[in-house]
Amino acid sequence: MSKTVAAVMDQGITPQAFIDGMEKNKDAFLGWYEGFEWSNEEDKSFFESLQFRDDLRCLILMADWCGDVIRNVPVVLRATEAAGIPTEVLIVEKFPEVMDQYLTMGGRAVPIVIIADTGGHVLGQWGPRPSDVQAHMIAFKQANPDREAADYQDNLKITRQKIIEQYGEGTEYQTRILKELRELLSSF
Repeated sequence: MSKTVAAVMDQGITPQAFIDGMEKNKDAFLGWYEGFEWSNEEDKSFFESLQFRDDLRCLILMADWCGDVIRNVPVVLRATEAAGIPTEVLIVEKFPEVMDQYLTMGGRAVPIVIIADTGGHVLGQWGPRPSDVQAHMIAFKQANPDREAADYQDNLKITRQKIIEQYGEGTEYQTRILKELRELLSSF
């Protein structure tokens, strides 16, 4: 059975309302958002070429406490803005039933970017991280299945450090997000 978000479409908030209501990490989020630059014209042209697609909608499951949201969603917003794709935010705590349909390896991880048609039928999803960054968490989960193990938290801390290192200091990771979003949007 295919997924649908029809029941929650138009129940979220605008990206600007999310930003205005941020209680955590607002400066960092705005820093990534305002500092975004297209690294190549090909990416920018691709997203701008989607402006004729009036059949797409974007819903983003997210929360202001999440570091991946702070880094990744500004890139997603710039892409959907360029593409003219109407975008709404579903705050995880207000939409737990939706979050539970989009678990990552059995757990809640955000952001989850959901691309749907105007009827709410899900065409695809992205998130919570670029695939090269997510690879560290996948390896951790496979090597540490027991959350009660004595070394679980220590290993998680090491993995989180690897994730931060994989993102890097600059904005190169943004190009990888754009590439993955292009691949997703090109598939339908």
